[in-house]
Amino acid sequence: MMSHPVKVIVVRTAGTNCNEETAYAFSRLGAEVSQVHISALVTQKVKLNQYHILALPGGFSYGDDIASGRILANELRLKLGDDIQQFIREGKLIIGICNGFQILVKAGILPGLGSKKTQEATLFYNDSAKFEARWTHLKVDNECVWTKGLKGQIYLPVAHGEGKFVPGHDKVLEALVSNKQIVLRYCSPDGGKPEYPQNPNGSIDDIAGITDLTGRVFGLMPHPERHFLFEQHPFWTRLVRKNEFGDGAKIFENGINYVKENLVV
Repeated sequence: MMSHPVKVIVVRTAGTNCNEETAYAFSRLGAEVSQVHISALVTQKVKLNQYHILALPGGFSYGDDIASGRILANELRLKLGDDIQQFIREGKLIIGICNGFQILVKAGILPGLGSKKTQEATLFYNDSAKFEARWTHLKVDNECVWTKGLKGQIYLPVAHGEGKFVPGHDKVLEALVSNKQIVLRYCSPDGGKPEYPQNPNGSIDDIAGITDLTGRVFGLMPHPERHFLFEQHPFWTRLVRKNEFGDGAKIFENGINYVKENLVV
């Protein structure tokens, strides 16, 4: 019996610019991907419940007016809030990359500690007060659906001006730590405590990526789609090639495999 395809929706709007790479990563691993403008979801021309994975890619949605991700976050919260919460209750997956992470946090979807979906943290201006575009070493601190099987460290690029993760108050950080919701932290090349530019934005507790309490909603500032292929590593000519994929591919593969194992018949 042929199984149904894993269906991924990549949501874009004005200023989104990483949707093609994100869609490629999922489709290259066998998913059926639709790139959909936010207006199609809002008007119900496209139904969110038709999909298994919601991906919010990087870029500068609405030109980062007001603050990075704020406008699209408000659209999700105010116009699609019920649909998204139902999507999560049904056991489906969400990933937000860079601008997508900012959107999930500012929409109150991440870290998702309270029963009311209010904003509990933010992504603020980098401590360097400039746009940071560089490769970063990342320590995989906790396993979630998206990071299953990732061990030790991975190497992914960042490209953002507002990537500093700041909890709303100390109790939020304490909860993230105790719940093991901090999935990725910036680190030095040897896995130790990073200094600038190893932590490129000054994130509190070196946080680079978090999940919600279910482990199915994942947000991260680094770009896994930009190290999806082995050749995208900046030093690839000096490395031993084990296969065609880079460090970011496992994240997309994990999402697809989870759906195959738990949601698709």
